[in-house]
Order: sequence, then structure tokens, then C-alpha cells
Amino acid sequence: MDAFLPTFILAYGTEWLNLLVRWLHLITGIAWIGASFYFAWLDNSIRPPKPGSELANKGVSGELWAVHGGGFYNPQKYLVAPKELPQELHWFKWEAYWTWMSGFALLSIVYYFNASAMMIDKSVADLSNWQAIGVGIGTLLLGWIVYDSLCRSPLAKRDGWLGIVMFVFIVAVAFVLSKLLSGRAAYIHVGAMIGTMMVGNVLMLIIPGQRKLVEAMQAGKSPDPIHGQKAKQRSVHNNYFTLPVLFIMISNHYAMTYSHSYNWLVLAGMIAAGVLIRHFFNLRHKGITNWAYPVAGVVLLMIVAVAIAPRPVVRAAQADGGATLAAPDFARVQAVINQRCVSCHAAVPTQAGFIAAPAGIMLQSAELIRQNGAKVYQQAVVLKAMPLANLTQITEAERALIGAWYEAGAK
Repeated sequence: MDAFLPTFILAYGTEWLNLLVRWLHLITGIAWIGASFYFAWLDNSIRPPKPGSELANKGVSGELWAVHGGGFYNPQKYLVAPKELPQELHWFKWEAYWTWMSGFALLSIVYYFNASAMMIDKSVADLSNWQAIGVGIGTLLLGWIVYDSLCRSPLAKRDGWLGIVMFVFIVAVAFVLSKLLSGRAAYIHVGAMIGTMMVGNVLMLIIPGQRKLVEAMQAGKSPDPIHGQKAKQRSVHNNYFTLPVLFIMISNHYAMTYSHSYNWLVLAGMIAAGVLIRHFFNLRHKGITNWAYPVAGVVLLMIVAVAIAPRPVVRAAQADGGATLAAPDFARVQAVINQRCVSCHAAVPTQAGFIAAPAGIMLQSAELIRQNGAKVYQQAVVLKAMPLANLTQITEAERALIGAWYEAGAK
């Protein structure tokens, strides 16, 4: 009991840390994405003032009127900068910084502190914990270096080609990670890599560029518009990155995507669909409606859905020496579940890193197994998403045994 308490307290404390950091990540992410979407809409929606008008003479490149929350608003955008620096100037940066810091903290708590269960799939690659963590962190660094280098190359002058090259690079990273890490860890690290690119844009280019504009005005000089142009380009990139990152954030709840044998290709389709749909809204905010983009995005999603649909499980599957499975004895099924599943799915899990049964599903009794039979069948037999990263090394014969039991009525 004395040895158990410190382990229990650590696991329970980690679970609370997971909850609170995840909550913080969600809050700051909403703040960052909300601001990003608003300013993307604003940039695309403002209209230039009439030539010779007071606004035009002030250097205003566009304005609009809006009503919200019972009040009228009149935002204006200057081509480079106003003639005089306002006394109060709001900077949008901490939303981005805290989103990344909380996200990396969450990545560490969920994946790096429990790499053996969350990152390593022995059937994919037999890595040590430190090797898996090194792959994860290396991915974040490599992603930023490659992306920033491309943005500073001559390719940056051709946005369309830059976007295509970046898409190919991200898909290539997803492919490599799918051969090194568990599917779930591969997905989340692609998302973390893109998130690192996004916050890198804010930290390394957007905010420094804005500081140079402000410093020039404080020194009584005319600001160089190149800083604003570069910042604008990176801001647009962040806008297109957003929907793919949001999908990856929720993908860990949908094993049908990351557990597929071609999970990297599934991710490529989802990213492309997100970019197409985002592009539609960006054009629409400019007053251009082109339904080809959302239609293409939806068609792509449908193709992915059909392509990854689980094939019907044939109950005549062969197992245990080639015997045809019909309605196996429940005792055999329970023995498999006890050996492969109960270490996590119990009132008090014995698997390191788990303080509570995943999704609240407990399987330590015959009654609980029958009660959760449909979920066991879906996750372990149809999707083959459980055990997580096949941590307990369930065999295909054992999956077939569970499948035959469930299809025979789960009695």
C-alpha cells in the first residue's frame, strides 16, 4: 500500500494537470483562432474609400461599418501606417504564444511522459521512449526550419506554388511519422508541427515586423512597407493552416482516421479539404463566390469516408489452428479481454500512465464485457484501434475470436 500511494498520487495529479492544461489550450486556441479569423475577414471585407475623400487623404486603404452587441463599429486599415502613432496600440500576440506553450505542455503530459503507451507501436517501429520523443521534438524543429526557409526563398513570390510545396512537405512528414510512431502520435505531431509554424510566424516575423513599423514612426521616419507585406503573407498562411490543425486536434477521438493502414494519405485528404473550404470563405469575404472549392472539399471528404470504411468482418474467420469460428465459448473471449484490455479498462487500471478507464469503459467482469460488447467489437475488431498502439499485443486470431462472439449475439 505504501508503494502504491506515491504512484497513485502521481497518476492522479498528472490526470488533473492534463485536464487543466487541455482547458487552457482550448481557451487560448479559441482566442487566437477567433482573432485570426476576424482579421482575415476584416482584410477581405474592407472596401477602399472614395478617391480624394478625407479617409483617402489620411492614407486609409479600406474601411467598413459593422454592428455587433448593440453598437456600431467603423474599423479602418491604413496602407502602411497612420501619420501619427496612437498613444494606445493593442498587440495580438499572447493568444498565439499561450496556445503554443499550453499545447507543447499538453503534448509532453499526454505523449512524452507516457511515450511507451501513447507514441510507440511495436508493430510499426521498435523504438525506445527517448527515440520516440526525439522523433517528435525533431519534427517540430524540422518543420519550422523547412517552412521558414521556403518562405525566404524565391518560391515565396509565388504563393500558389509555395502552398503546393508545403502541402507535399507536410504529407511527406506524415508518411515518415506513420512509419515511426503510432498513428495517433503521428497525427498529433503533424498538427504540432503546423502549430509551431504558425506561432513561429507570429514570434519570428509578424511581431518583429510590426515592431519595426512602430520604431520607425517613433524615430520620425517613414515605415518600410516590406515589413507589413511579409507579415501579411505569413498571417495568410496561418489562416490556411487553421482548419487542418483543428481537424488534427480532434482526430484522436476518431480512430478510423489515424488507425488506418494508409493514415498518412487519409490525413492528406482531410488537410486538402480543409484548405479548399477555407479558401472558399476567404474569397467570399472579398465578394467572390465560387462554389467549386467547397464542393471539391466535400467530395474529397466523401472519398476519404468511403475509402476508409471498414470492410465487413467475415464471421468465418480462421483462428487457433484454422478452425472456423462460429459462436466461441464466452470464457475464451473473457480470457482474451482480461489479458489484452483490462489493464487499462478497469476501475483501477494497472497499466502505467492510466488513472481511469479510457472513455469510462470498464471490462473487468462478464456483465461489463456484455454491456460494452458493441464498443469492444467496433474498436478492437472493426477499427483495430484498440488496444492503443497494440500495447498488449493482441493477435488477429484473438480479434477474430471477439468478432465471432459478438456477431453470434454477444451471449
